[in-house]
Amino acid sequence: MKEHLGSCHCGAVKFTVLAPLNIEVTECNCSICSKAGYLHLIVPADRFRLLQGKDNLTTYTFNTGTAQHLFCKTCGIKAFYVPRSHPDGYSVNLRCLERDGFETIGIKASNGKEWETQYPLGRGSFT
Repeated sequence: MKEHLGSCHCGAVKFTVLAPLNIEVTECNCSICSKAGYLHLIVPADRFRLLQGKDNLTTYTFNTGTAQHLFCKTCGIKAFYVPRSHPDGYSVNLRCLERDGFETIGIKASNGKEWETQYPLGRGSFT
């Protein structure tokens, strides 16, 4: 495990995430993820730390309102959010992390268009 630094585009929001050197992220095909090019690295809340920018975040919700999509008010980037699949953790956008700290990165597809079939109980589990 290693602490990885991340930020939004303008740098107003900065955070760290504790994650392995070899990771697998998810590329979701739902409407919001596919339009944003989001690559999900799901982590428990205790492995995520917001360093700065709490007051610079704004929240967007839709559908069930469970997911808390957090955007930088300055540059509009969603570097992380609270996903409905893991409401007790965070989904961090791999594209917002410094990549030099990883040895390997795998990308797997996720059928978010049919989210309920993947998470019939309404949530996923941390691996």
